[in-house]
Amino acid sequence: MVANVPFAGLPVVPTFTVTSSDVADGQPLAAPQMSAVLGFPGGTDTSPQLSWSDAPAGTKSYAVTMYDPDAPTGSGFWHWAVADIPASVTGLPSGAGDQASERLPANAFQLPNDVRMSRFLGAAPPPGHGPHRYSIVIDALDIEHVGELGVRPDSTPALMRGQVTIGGHLLGRAVITPVAQVPAA
Repeated sequence: MVANVPFAGLPVVPTFTVTSSDVADGQPLAAPQMSAVLGFPGGTDTSPQLSWSDAPAGTKSYAVTMYDPDAPTGSGFWHWAVADIPASVTGLPSGAGDQASERLPANAFQLPNDVRMSRFLGAAPPPGHGPHRYSIVIDALDIEHVGELGVRPDSTPALMRGQVTIGGHLLGRAVITPVAQVPAA
């Protein structure tokens, strides 16, 4: 299997810091971050707590995404996307990605994931498929609203990422990549 490299072809930008009390780089996701919607026993589709710091100067907003580059789709799988997080916000609480979005900052919104739900969808790699990486990315942007780029609330996460990077609006990137694996039945 050839590994999908999540940031191949994207602009090289400065990094900044992201931490979480719920997920850790290279460590297995806990049951709350697994997907009940996709049938994982004990999963609750709870988005992880995230905190970030040291974003580049000129940051006007953030976008947060979770992407599985190892999904057997040929194009990976988008689990979550949040846009228009104000620059004054430096974190999201656990569960911010629920359907009601009541824990998101004012004016931030969730785009539909790859099952067309505007919410966080936990991990659910196919049984026996091997380990999957889940890239949780905080993008620092030089615009306040992705709508300025034609990104609407019903747009895809891939379109948002493309408009931000092609348009040169990406100032920095913070990444934390937990993993998940389901043994063969």
